[in-house]
Amino acid sequence: MNNKISFLLSSVRSMHRCSSVLTPKSSSATRKHILWIGRYWNPLENVKFRKLNIHPCLHGSSLRFLSQRTDVFSTGAEMQPEKSTEDLVSEQASQRSLELEKLDDSGSFKMKPVMDHSEPFFNSLQKCTCPCDVLDLASESAVTSKHFTNCLTKVWKLFKNLSEDQQRYEKQLIFEHPAFVKLCQQLLQDSRRMTRGDLVFNLHAVVNLGVPQNTRLVQTLVRVCQEKLNQFDNRCVSVLATTLSGMDKDKNVSALQAGLQLLVEQRIPSIRDIFILQNLIKCVGKDAPVFLKKKLEMAVLKEIDHLTFPNALRMFLALVAMNYCSVPILNACSKMIQENIHDVPFRQLLLILEACYHLQYRNEKLFSALADYVGSTVCLWDKKQIILFLSVFELLGFHPSELMDTFAEKVTEDPEFLNLKNLLIVLRVYSRLNCVPRGQKDLFLETLHSCLNKYLPEISNTDLLRAVYSLCILGYLPHRALDELLKKHSRDELLLSDDLYKEQKEMMLRNVKACMELDSPSFMKPAFVLTENLSSSVSLNLRKAREALIELLGNENMFRQNVQLPYKYHIDFEIRMDSERKKVLPVAAADDQTNSRVQRLAFLFVPLSAFCLGTTHPQGKLAMKKRHLNKLGYHVILILNKKFQEMTNEDAIEFLKGKIYSENSFSEVTMQDNN
Repeated sequence: MNNKISFLLSSVRSMHRCSSVLTPKSSSATRKHILWIGRYWNPLENVKFRKLNIHPCLHGSSLRFLSQRTDVFSTGAEMQPEKSTEDLVSEQASQRSLELEKLDDSGSFKMKPVMDHSEPFFNSLQKCTCPCDVLDLASESAVTSKHFTNCLTKVWKLFKNLSEDQQRYEKQLIFEHPAFVKLCQQLLQDSRRMTRGDLVFNLHAVVNLGVPQNTRLVQTLVRVCQEKLNQFDNRCVSVLATTLSGMDKDKNVSALQAGLQLLVEQRIPSIRDIFILQNLIKCVGKDAPVFLKKKLEMAVLKEIDHLTFPNALRMFLALVAMNYCSVPILNACSKMIQENIHDVPFRQLLLILEACYHLQYRNEKLFSALADYVGSTVCLWDKKQIILFLSVFELLGFHPSELMDTFAEKVTEDPEFLNLKNLLIVLRVYSRLNCVPRGQKDLFLETLHSCLNKYLPEISNTDLLRAVYSLCILGYLPHRALDELLKKHSRDELLLSDDLYKEQKEMMLRNVKACMELDSPSFMKPAFVLTENLSSSVSLNLRKAREALIELLGNENMFRQNVQLPYKYHIDFEIRMDSERKKVLPVAAADDQTNSRVQRLAFLFVPLSAFCLGTTHPQGKLAMKKRHLNKLGYHVILILNKKFQEMTNEDAIEFLKGKIYSENSFSEVTMQDNN
């Protein structure tokens, strides 16, 4: 008898389990009975909640805040559970629920419902044009678990296409709509029974709609994702990765990210979709171990032949999110962008350039293509847009000469569009890149000076210093602005201010003073220049040059090293020669001769960053130093130190010999291998 009763109870339990999966509209009483018979434990029961102040519509039992507790879960591939009846139903439903399309230009997911279009509800859903239309439809219809996922994702799809101002207004309407609260409550109740695809898409939707992360709804979805993580396919992993990348780090999110990172590491060899790989790259983030970043890099390179134009645009941002500069990937993406440059929108162009700056990726061909494209379509661009482009090019150290000449013409033709902010940007860009427009130098600089004078009554002392410093670098002395800057109260405010930029301000003031003296028309070349040796030793990167000079000239008495000049200018090596540049004079003998019979050569070994990218065009500070050393009586020879260090000893000696005895050597910069 006991055996028969046990068999009967066992059969009843099995029937109830099946009915709980296959009957989503079971009554609450039946559901409680099933949970009691099946001894189902709900981990969200017996959890203490704390109430916080949020939007009124989010108050209620379904959206109370959950204390953060990290579930324990495993990510080993060998621990995949057997598929239950719920899993089989889930997989079948996920095929007709939602499909993932590729990202659009904004970088957001597109949700494409796959549904029976004969159903009136879904036909009406497709006709909705704003989020509140969807919620109105949901309130008027009998929404089931099959429907509310599509409703939420449709709300998000419509919401993300609105402008920022529209989103702020629409978000308030969404949160105050009764149907939204109802959808969230149903989502919370069904979170553990919904398909895995619906689970990740719903989490993606509610997070991006702005539901607070510490609500019970979001925390429950995150914890259910923890429990089902091993069961997610690559598509679900991709959506989840994108969602987590936009969430704050709390205990549950961090635990889920850690598990996702382990899962990604295992799944990388099996992923063949660049789109999914991009999402995973963004998810692992900057703190991921280097070996994982390299694995992702190799996975992308294996599929690089299938790279599409949209993928190429998004790859820059993905690598920035991971803080990893993969030159092979970026080169392939750059080539794709150059071939389709006319299809790149304005915002995307800026993001690409900014990504190159953050990744320290320098591709002269890509930058030239972008600059040529903007220059060839300059009539279609707003002047402020061009200023933004030039500002990013300045950060990259790239000199788009034709574009800058064209823009200079627009400034001289119509300077009224330059407000103070844009004026300061233009001054900074042209001075740092040492760009003087061909044929209109004086007119351009006078126009900028005139604009600066207009803002003198309202400009701050710091901005005034920056503006004057930029004009001085270009060799132009703005007298009225200088008088305003050098007033006693302005200098005291600048020099006595205790901020992070105090040293920079002191340097700028020192250079302004040097320009006032050396660039003044009344300045006369001195009969002699007071110099001193800072030290008899030289830095490690100049030892090769010193040894080559000793080998070439015979001994150390034939040159000076580490020389300090007035105005705090410094030169690496100084050589003195006769007036015909035929003979090198010993330092002591040259001091006894008149200045007219001696020529002084100043050798400056400069880094690659002192020149504009891919050229021998010196940037602003180096150009100013070269100009001032010429005023002090030196012939300046600029040598790219990196290229010099790559030479053999014999080649280095021959190179220096050619520079010393060549009459025109001081006017050129040597970059031997830069073809």
